[in-house]
Amino acid sequence: MQLEMNRRQFTTLATAGVAGATGLWSVNSQAAGQFKAGVNYMRLEKPVAVDAAAGQIEVLEFFAYTCIHCYRFEPDFDRWAKAQPKNVVVRRMPVAFNARMEPLQRLYFALETMNLVEQLHSKVFAAFHQEKLRLLDDTSITAWVGKQGVDMTAFNAAFKGFSAAGRARRASQLADAYGLEGTPALGLAGQFYIPGQGPKTLDVAEELMRGLRT
Repeated sequence: MQLEMNRRQFTTLATAGVAGATGLWSVNSQAAGQFKAGVNYMRLEKPVAVDAAAGQIEVLEFFAYTCIHCYRFEPDFDRWAKAQPKNVVVRRMPVAFNARMEPLQRLYFALETMNLVEQLHSKVFAAFHQEKLRLLDDTSITAWVGKQGVDMTAFNAAFKGFSAAGRARRASQLADAYGLEGTPALGLAGQFYIPGQGPKTLDVAEELMRGLRT
């Protein structure tokens, strides 16, 4: 059963219109026994710089609103993220495997800027995968957001501003640095890439995090 959308599928859906410092953690090899490197996760040859402070573990979720597997994964991930201790920094990273998806990256970062992720993040997923809407450009996105009771002056400033565009570029850079091949996926502590495996994805992350803490 496929649990991750790869680059080829992502591009096909989009074409069809559907769709700091490097961490200094070391891993206790004995703690990572249930899951296998090269199968359930990959250790990066070149560590990725993280934004989390020293003593914190950074977890990045790479996702795309057009991805059906991300939509299915979101409830589990959201519960897991909210249950993490203070020394775990969880950040969502919207990705775009082609230029047509960049507006959706800016949409997420605009919601984050306005503290509307809790209110609207899941609704964007539902718009794609339940309502079958095609929110793929600035016009359709702003029209949809305008129906959600949002301050549109503030939204347009956030959505079309330099900050959202810059953060979208940064998200794409991080996706490349982690060697992202599909969504959903996790980047962990600048050291590990965990491909989508359904709910098991989070079990892999937990095991690796235990190793980091040991």
